[in-house]
Amino acid sequence: MNRAPLMSVRDLSVGFATHRPLFGRSATNVQALSKVSFDIHAGEIVGIVGESGSGKTTIGRCMVRLQRPTGGRVEFEGHDIHALSGTDLNWYRRQVQMIFQDPAASLNPRLRVVDIVAEGLEIHRIGNRDSRRKTVVELLAAVGLGEDALTRFAHEFSGGQRQRIGIARAMALRPQLIVADEPVSALDVSVQAKVINLLRELRVRMDLAMAFVSHDLPTVMFLCDRLVIMYLGRVMEIAPVRAFREQPYHPYSRSLMSLVPGLGGGHSPAARRPSTIPPATQSHHEGCAFRGRCPYAVADCAVVTPPLRQVTPTRQVACLRPEIFHDPC
Repeated sequence: MNRAPLMSVRDLSVGFATHRPLFGRSATNVQALSKVSFDIHAGEIVGIVGESGSGKTTIGRCMVRLQRPTGGRVEFEGHDIHALSGTDLNWYRRQVQMIFQDPAASLNPRLRVVDIVAEGLEIHRIGNRDSRRKTVVELLAAVGLGEDALTRFAHEFSGGQRQRIGIARAMALRPQLIVADEPVSALDVSVQAKVINLLRELRVRMDLAMAFVSHDLPTVMFLCDRLVIMYLGRVMEIAPVRAFREQPYHPYSRSLMSLVPGLGGGHSPAARRPSTIPPATQSHHEGCAFRGRCPYAVADCAVVTPPLRQVTPTRQVACLRPEIFHDPC
């Protein structure tokens, strides 16, 4: 894509210090993210994929300013979002909204649905009471809920319906970008498909861009245009979904694919390695983070941190051994 990205994540790093005052132990530094970089273009859905502890949720929180990075930048239309204040910050909050993982926890139990969905409109002083109510009715209809939902409380709805309310709330300000953090993982399988299809419809209808954070590779491959594969706070691979499906390049990507019935087949050498992920406190400051599980690892993998390299016009991979990229999975 030659046009300027809507959002750019550049060398994003987040570190935490865990204090252990007992018995004279020193603090342990946990590197949740290490120099993460990728772009999202207007109208594009980018899937951020990885196991628990990979840092994908931390990326999403940085994108909506719920987490301040310790290094790097997040830019929206060329503006460093963590440097915004005042009216510029209010502008940004209208452009980027979030759908949270747990709809029960993210909806105010004391407010009726009409007030939940209209809250952003009121905060930003958009319209009057009547026009806001009309907007809420339209948004609820767009997510498959009727006017009877307006005066009810969140606990009166099923999990799938609550998530639809959360989606309507996120759409109220007509944002350009939605950050969806595991939006279907707390729902029953039968409900997940309905919510995913709803997101696809809204993307087309409202020309939305989206960062879709998930550990569920099949869902991400169904919904998204491109994938950002994360492992222990680092980007392993960035690729269009179609190319990734045909041939994942990074050994970790192959490991993920091998675990999905009908996609990887379970024949990759990487699939035979243990699937457990080490704690973040054990992440490697030098070398490849995946080397302990990689069947292709060599001595250099322990001392050289592989940069994220452009290996084709549309793909980037962080691996020291490009000769393996076209090996059969």
